[in-house]
Amino acid sequence: MPLLDHFQAPLDPRRAWESFHSRWANSIADQLNEVLPPRFFAQVQIHLGSQVEADVAELELSAGFDESADGNGAGGVAVQAWAPPAAALTMPAVFPDDMQVVVRDELDDARLVAVVELVSPRNKDRPESRLAFAAKTAAYLQRGVGLITVDIITGRQFNLHNELIRILGHDPSLSMPGDAILYAVAYRPVRRGQIDQIDAWPVILSLGSALPILPLALRGFRVVPVELDAAYEDACRRSRL
Repeated sequence: MPLLDHFQAPLDPRRAWESFHSRWANSIADQLNEVLPPRFFAQVQIHLGSQVEADVAELELSAGFDESADGNGAGGVAVQAWAPPAAALTMPAVFPDDMQVVVRDELDDARLVAVVELVSPRNKDRPESRLAFAAKTAAYLQRGVGLITVDIITGRQFNLHNELIRILGHDPSLSMPGDAILYAVAYRPVRRGQIDQIDAWPVILSLGSALPILPLALRGFRVVPVELDAAYEDACRRSRL
């Protein structure tokens, strides 16, 4: 299936990229659940950073809720709500978008063992966002969680693999070419003897070309294939693209 540009006409703005990414993530999860060993399961997690604002508004709204009344308006036992003191300081923050498929181990308290990240435009729109995304992926790898990052965002001239290399302090020779703005990378954290390493499979993507099959490493277990192209084709079909 040729890769389409979901961020330029004719697809944008008539077809929302959020809707397509959600379908694609579900297709990847469905595909993984067909090949994962029985002890593992894949599920989709989508959290947009802007939703944090709604959480704060909900918190402030609940501060005025009268807990002394039940749902029928009858009086109940009043419980004094505890309010923290005023914050000593407020820091700037970036709450990154999460559009991901996660794989968990049912035999180990649903422990996270692998992640497929679909990059969103907001992950690349400013330096703080790129740093937040790279820090999040670095945290996965440092916990031994297998990772695949897929970036089909056109119009944002940044490579988040290169940002990851930078914050890990690795040699720039491990970076992808600067003009590789569409790409996918699979990462496998591994210990060989007493040495911790990360195997990587970087692939440059291009519009009009098929997507690759990449290895998804399950922490403490083996590797399974992720057929990005088959999942992409399924998402396109269900989106009537």
